[in-house]
Amino acid sequence: TAYTHHPEKLVEKQMQFWQTQNELWTNAWQQYLGQGEQQTTPVKDRRFKDESWHENQVFEFLNQSYLAATQWAQSFVEEASDLDEHERKKAKFYAEQVTNAMAPSNFAFTNPEIIKLTLETNGENLVKGAKQMAQDLKTGKIRQTDFTAFEVGRNMAMSPGKVVFQNDLIQLIQYEPTTPQVYKKPLLIIPPWINKFYILDLNEKKSFIKWAVAQGLTVFIISWANPDISLREKSFEDYMKEGLLASLDAIEAATGEKSVNAIGYCVGGTLLASTLGVMAQRKDTRINSATFFTTQVDFEDAGDLLVFVDEKQISDIEAAMVETGFMPGSVMATAFNLLRSNDLIWSYVVNNYLRGKEPMPFDLLCWNADSTNLTEANHSFYLRQCYLENNLSQGKMQLDGVTIDLSKITIPVYNLAARDDHIAPLPSVFKLGKLFSSQTRLVVSGSGHIAGVVNPPTAKKYQYWLNDDNPDNLDNWLTNATEHAGSWWPDWKKWITPKSGKKVPARQPGDGKLKPLEDAPGSYVKVKGT
Repeated sequence: TAYTHHPEKLVEKQMQFWQTQNELWTNAWQQYLGQGEQQTTPVKDRRFKDESWHENQVFEFLNQSYLAATQWAQSFVEEASDLDEHERKKAKFYAEQVTNAMAPSNFAFTNPEIIKLTLETNGENLVKGAKQMAQDLKTGKIRQTDFTAFEVGRNMAMSPGKVVFQNDLIQLIQYEPTTPQVYKKPLLIIPPWINKFYILDLNEKKSFIKWAVAQGLTVFIISWANPDISLREKSFEDYMKEGLLASLDAIEAATGEKSVNAIGYCVGGTLLASTLGVMAQRKDTRINSATFFTTQVDFEDAGDLLVFVDEKQISDIEAAMVETGFMPGSVMATAFNLLRSNDLIWSYVVNNYLRGKEPMPFDLLCWNADSTNLTEANHSFYLRQCYLENNLSQGKMQLDGVTIDLSKITIPVYNLAARDDHIAPLPSVFKLGKLFSSQTRLVVSGSGHIAGVVNPPTAKKYQYWLNDDNPDNLDNWLTNATEHAGSWWPDWKKWITPKSGKKVPARQPGDGKLKPLEDAPGSYVKVKGT
């Protein structure tokens, strides 16, 4: 309705579109006659980097016309009046989905690279691609990697340990020490239940868990159940009680230690913060310090996922969960893929179906596709209380009869944000330290939601920023921050060591009151989502 109320603006936008297209067509025709100037495609657009897009006037016109149309579509949304911020974000998102899908690179007869390949192989690439498409249609999702190359427990999630406790919601894993002595205070990791925990134990070279154990820490991690309809009533509060708090009891039984240092990753960090709010009011001191990996507690600026958040969309999700008892993991996986559709959808359409190539083995994408279901009660609570109503940051969320006030939290905090994170954006994560009454060490890592966290020192990749002055304004923090090359992991080690107590003889799983139930990574992590 934004343009129907102002038809003159609609006409103006249409004229802009046709003027741009006419200029491109005129220039293409002049080039054909040897008179026009060569157009240049932005180098950053990888879809059109091959020289074949620019050697022929037809394909040069196609990609330039497409890019101009894409820019026009985005400006059409941006300049529309009478749209609130959320409507504008949704409109931009869906306009982007349409324009991404319509790229000439996605079609065999408008992609010069594919035309050349088809001629060279006598069409074998398209035959192979059709077979791969038929296989993907059976599974309902496009393959992003060679799944046969990876297996949990074989070459992923390999760190040795034991499941020492389990209930309906979790298996608690204790990892075997690799040092003769360990720090007295155990470390509990609360991963997100939206994905599986082994993002922190992908392989020997990338494993945060293996590295932390090597630093002399007794590491425990929660492996969340992949729920079916029988767990539909398990709520956010149950995840606190039967997940985090039950783990604290189990760790005390296993080690005799009454307090732990805790790490929460993404929504696991949101649960940790919420639980700390409850514990603070109950004078429960069993968590000595908290580390947050890309965690949000204020969801006002919660990133790209907000495009899926409004009353209508959440009600639709809830209605669907009434039928199944859970939200299928494939639905969440699709949402994440759509946020980066050129990289996570259309690049594989071209590679798998047009080029006829098998996707390359990539452990991160294998983990990414290993989706988890979300219980009806928990997911509804999380969407409404956090994303829609932002109650946690406003002191309005209640768990187990306690209205949570984050300012009551005073334990030391290490807050890790990723500079290019589109799931938990830096400005949003920054707010966490301002809502607590804790001494907070903010660290900003290079890269995004995953690579900004999983960045082992041996990789010598990316960088991180520190600012010991810790100003209240993010822009000031970044302007005066000091950049450091490589991984932030050693910085965290320096921070956590004085909070971990003295050295004691290394603890083996089963040394305490809890006996091993099965080998790590356990059985819960091997249950597939739907």
